[in-house]
Amino acid sequence: QVQLAETGGGLVQAGGSLRLSCAASGRTFSNYVMGWFRQAPGKERELVARIRWIGGSTYYADSVKDRFTISRDNAKNTVALQMNSLKPEDTAVYYCAAGVYAVYTIRYDYWGQGTQVTVSS
Repeated sequence: QVQLAETGGGLVQAGGSLRLSCAASGRTFSNYVMGWFRQAPGKERELVARIRWIGGSTYYADSVKDRFTISRDNAKNTVALQMNSLKPEDTAVYYCAAGVYAVYTIRYDYWGQGTQVTVSS
């Protein structure tokens, strides 16, 4: 049974930092892309960052570039999202997801339950 378990959310003041972690289990993820998504109230879910398990190439949304860093630990099967210089607009539920490359897109097959991040002004 595949499981993605996020930890590390919470309440932080603007300008502060948080580190989210996603523990992946239940299958081999070496051919997968791991993504962090977020969804704020009344808004659509959006991709924040992603990383290829093999090779480690990354992608960031413009809104978080230079503030957030995604990384993976192959030995521990975990993916982390280091979030610095947080802004109130970063407030959302953050989800970890595992996907594979499909035609012209990445299909995310597995999702975590989400963790709340709240940034106060």
